[in-house]
Order: sequence, then C-alpha cells, then structure tokens
Amino acid sequence: MSSSTRFPNSLEAHAAASNLSATSSGLDVRLAARSGRLATHTSGLAAEYVQGNVAILPADLANDFLRFCQRNPKPCPLLAVSEPGDFRLPELGADLDLRSDVPRYRVWRHGELVDEPTDLREIWRGDLVSFVLGCSFSFEHALLADGLPLRHVQQGRNVAMYRTNVATRAAGPFHGPLVVSMRPLKAADAIRAVQITSRTPAVHGAPVHLGDPALIGIRDLARPDYGDAVDVAPGELPVFWACGVTPQAAIAAARPAFCITHAPGHMLVTDRLNRELDRA
Repeated sequence: MSSSTRFPNSLEAHAAASNLSATSSGLDVRLAARSGRLATHTSGLAAEYVQGNVAILPADLANDFLRFCQRNPKPCPLLAVSEPGDFRLPELGADLDLRSDVPRYRVWRHGELVDEPTDLREIWRGDLVSFVLGCSFSFEHALLADGLPLRHVQQGRNVAMYRTNVATRAAGPFHGPLVVSMRPLKAADAIRAVQITSRTPAVHGAPVHLGDPALIGIRDLARPDYGDAVDVAPGELPVFWACGVTPQAAIAAARPAFCITHAPGHMLVTDRLNRELDRA
C-alpha cells in the first residue's frame, strides 16, 4: 500500500461526502465518523475545535512511547493519554469513542501497514493505551482568521507531509525521522505565521524550517510522503511545521507486533476549543 493517501480535490466534494463544514462542532465530526458518513480527511472541518493525531499501542510499549513524545515535544505534543483498555477520553470530549470517532485508522503489524479501517470495535483489546497528540489543523484556524491563505484548505486537499533527514530523539524502540507539514506562504505572511503559531506549542508551535526543502532532506515538493501536493507559486516560501505523523515513522521503525494510528489527515476532532491552547 502506498504511503501517500489521496483525497477529494475540492471543498464541494469534501463537504458533500459528510455534510460537515468549518462551522461544525467537534461532536458533529465525531458522530459523522462514528456513523460512517465521514471517511475522509478533517482539514477545514470544525475550525474552532482542537484536532488530534492518534496512536494506540499495547500497554507494554506505552511507557517507551510516552518517553518518545516527551523527548520530541515539537512533533509529538501530548494532549491526553488513556488508561489501558479505555476507549474514552473525557478531558477531550464527553461523547468520545476512540474505537470509531476517527474517520480512518491505520493498523500496523510488525511495522507493516496491513489495514485502513473506519472502525476498531472488532479488533479492540483490553491492553491498548491511546495517545492523542496536537495537530497543525488546529492552528490553521488562527492563520485563516488572520487572513493568511492556506492553499490546501482552499482546494479541499489534505496538507502535504514529508519525511526529513532530521532525526528524532529515540526512546526504547521508537526512533525515526522528523515528519513535517508544508504550507506555501508569501514572505510577509510567513513571518506572521511564525508569530501566530509560536503561541500554540500544544499543536506544534512555530515552524521548524522555512525555504529550501533540500536543507532538511526533501527532494521534491511535488511528491509528498503523505497527503496531497500543492503548488508553491512564484514569490512564496515553503513553510514547514513539525507534524504529528512523526510517531507513525517511529512506530514503523520500532516494528511492534500490533498497533494503531490515525490515517494521515484523518484526525480525532475534540470538544476543546483552539483558543484554549493559545499561550498568549
């Protein structure tokens, strides 16, 4: 199965598939995923609500993964951790079921991607610990509210994501490259984006790189490792943020016998408000 995942290429197709929009609530999005009405990416949906990356691992790996997140807070900002076997996270939503409320999951066995289901109830286990990590889709609302254009949102696409040559700090078996998301911006807009996102470290914070992608090991912006490519127009800079898909690279390197993640771009949308994460 290819590491890149393709999605509808227009806002109209995206909205029509789920009857959701930027004004939907986090609960609206979760219920749509739970019922099977939403199986595509969540970029541009429920703009006021915090979105999260998901990693679900057996309890005997949970401490190592927790340390990996603590050592790499930029790509892995922890929002919540469950008790073993508990599919609820009341601090993120009163009506929240980790087995069904992500539009699409990825199931990994020994580091290999084996399935992309939309529901986990048949394979859920009592020893599974769930981690929810901050997502850049949350800070996009602040960028859009400030008038900064985001091309992938305009085009109804998933954000482009790339593996870099920047190593993460290992913990136990978990190690691998930093994964970044990219948004093209004019120089003045990029400066403003740095100012805005630096206030939200819980959802990756300020960019990790601006400009030449080759300096962080990215050879071709037109070929993202995850998500959808967008053009970088003349006069624009590619701006790179740490990405919550980084744990998937670490999980692939660790090769656990069994674990689950979200499919890139298919986030858990919570009941927390983005403005609660603003440090300023």
